[in-house]
Amino acid sequence: MRVVFVHGACVRDGSWWWHHAAGLLQERGVESVAPALPSCGEAGLPGGVGGPGLPEDVAAVRQVLQAGDEQTVVVAHSYGGIVAAEAAAGIGSVRHLLLVSSYLPEIGQSLSEFGDGRPAPFLDVDPDAGTFGVRRELLADTFLQDCDPEVQAQAADHLARQSVLVTGQPVRAAAWQQLPSTYLVCAQDRGTPPRLQREFARRAGSVVEIDAGHHPFLSQPAAVRDLLLSL
Repeated sequence: MRVVFVHGACVRDGSWWWHHAAGLLQERGVESVAPALPSCGEAGLPGGVGGPGLPEDVAAVRQVLQAGDEQTVVVAHSYGGIVAAEAAAGIGSVRHLLLVSSYLPEIGQSLSEFGDGRPAPFLDVDPDAGTFGVRRELLADTFLQDCDPEVQAQAADHLARQSVLVTGQPVRAAAWQQLPSTYLVCAQDRGTPPRLQREFARRAGSVVEIDAGHHPFLSQPAAVRDLLLSL
């Protein structure tokens, strides 16, 4: 078994965001990988006007998924659920989807359809540059309030400006419709309210709830490891 982690919006260096859980999995003999998402500027091209968007993110994750035939669990966090919905579709090695405080889009849906039409207060949108990002001063209190101060400080150095294109580009597949799926509700999440997560989770095959903020793989990595091993 291997795990492919797909990180959320407005961050870079996915391997850092997942490294606590990945290390615990490796101790149990489970390897993992965290593909770079081009829309976050991780492929050498900056996000923004004329830059990469959702199709490039999907292609990057799909390339990793197709690289081997080992049984795979895809773990998608937040925006990563949009990417994984299309990237994991039709790949025989993918046996399960774990969605963490995430979105489960129907075919033709885009990220923007899960909001109320207005940017969240913790986001900074630059329409001229065509990018958006998390306001650094709101990062810890919104997304990492249950993490150690050291982790909070390190996380701030792994933020990224992302192409706003990804918010309006629809997915062309919905892997969760064909694959076993588990939704991990983060009950203390201040970024994606738990009531919305529970609504999204209705589309998943099973639901697990944890008393954690938006990044349980940083605040409670052992719980995430145990859940993955149980799958």
